Amino acid sequence: MAVAAKPVHFAEAIDYLRRKLLVGTRAWTDVWQDAHALSFMVAGAMQEALVGDFHAAVTRAIAEGRTLADFRKDFDAIVERHGWSYKGGRGWRSRVIFETNVNSAYSAGRFQQAQRLKAQRPYLRYVHMDPNLTQEDSRHEHAAWHGIILPVDDPFWKTHMTPNGWGCRCKVQSLSARDLARYGFSVSKSAPEVKMVERRVNTPDGPATVKVPFGIDPGFAWNPGDPDTMPKDIFGR
Repeated sequence: MAVAAKPVHFAEAIDYLRRKLLVGTRAWTDVWQDAHALSFMVAGAMQEALVGDFHAAVTRAIAEGRTLADFRKDFDAIVERHGWSYKGGRGWRSRVIFETNVNSAYSAGRFQQAQRLKAQRPYLRYVHMDPNLTQEDSRHEHAAWHGIILPVDDPFWKTHMTPNGWGCRCKVQSLSARDLARYGFSVSKSAPEVKMVERRVNTPDGPATVKVPFGIDPGFAWNPGDPDTMPKDIFGR
């Protein structure tokens, strides 16, 4: 008799989302960088009830292992219920809301686990999900970071913990000294030099210039699970 698979309960990722405050915004730039660790927002969603419904749908997606297709059903129902007029096509907008929030929550959960287990598993490895990708739209900077191995507390992870941009699928892998020997890995001699570059972003108040690490999209140069930005009670401090 076939046994139905059950989703893995990722407690840290779920708690990360549940502890967030609901914030109404005009645009994605209204909540910047690590302020997302405390705030749940959907660009252009101003009403608390609307933001709350999206928050519940994303949290449910993680808790129940739901797919983007499942979330899109919730998206359609929420839009209809609130009469929300949003920018962009339905497919693109629903994907951005789903993937950005889910990927950030998973990243926060992974880093919290890494912090808790760093005495036994002291290293993180950057993993570009398709390091051989050669299409023009490939993130070559992310591919260049593939295989970097650094201690969990290295400052590199404060800015380069995944995701590092819209649609970024990069991940980190937790490693022990035994893992290094098993896979033939070695700890990187040093973190890559972080070169800051200026990028233009559009805000409701007009264009603005921001500085970000080269290769990282504006607004993503932060660590979702960093103890210095997370609510203190998550780490018991």
